[in-house]
Amino acid sequence: MNTGGAIALVTGANRGLGRAFARGLLARGAHTVYAAARDPRTVTGPGLTPLALDITDPASVAAAAERCPDTTLVVNNAGILRGGSLLTADSLDGARDELETNLFGTLAMCRAFAPVLGKNGGGALVNVLSVLSWHTLPQIGSYGVSKAAAWSMTNAVREDLRAQGTLTVAVHAAFIDTDMAAHVDQTRISPADVVDQVLDAVEADREEVLADDVTRQARAMLSRGANHDQ
Repeated sequence: MNTGGAIALVTGANRGLGRAFARGLLARGAHTVYAAARDPRTVTGPGLTPLALDITDPASVAAAAERCPDTTLVVNNAGILRGGSLLTADSLDGARDELETNLFGTLAMCRAFAPVLGKNGGGALVNVLSVLSWHTLPQIGSYGVSKAAAWSMTNAVREDLRAQGTLTVAVHAAFIDTDMAAHVDQTRISPADVVDQVLDAVEADREEVLADDVTRQARAMLSRGANHDQ
């Protein structure tokens, strides 16, 4: 699909990668960009249409689908990172929060907007995932679990949506230069670079984006076994 003229909805659009998606879509000529956040007052930038949305609240998701019936492109960017070891964290509350947002919240958006996209000709659905869909860091093990589950969910949703002509794009990246990775002493890719790669993929009908070298290497290692030195 052509992102120029698209009616796009971006979740978590008030900061970081979501803000970059919203602005990048406008720069490419999107007709409308619904910039969604729990508090729409935190959405900044000319040309954006702020939208109140909490992807973990079914009523909020349903209201967004009703308010934005012309949507042709959904970018499921909203996510959280609680951190902590699966075995030694004080409780499983953080893991449950991550699954509720990163898996079930994203799935709720897919379910609510699938008929919207189908009615509008198919369009595209973009799910922002992570290199941790395939690799693991024990200190944030539950986050990796949530992203691995979201990857599997994305693959299943893709098969469901083929019949209606909806492109489903899985986006994987390692460290993006946002607040979430601010403490990481590693090379970080810019949000604008990720956005350009994703929107190029949408326009080329490609189903997967591997945004950096770390991610491409991790993807290539899948068939060789996880976390083993080669």
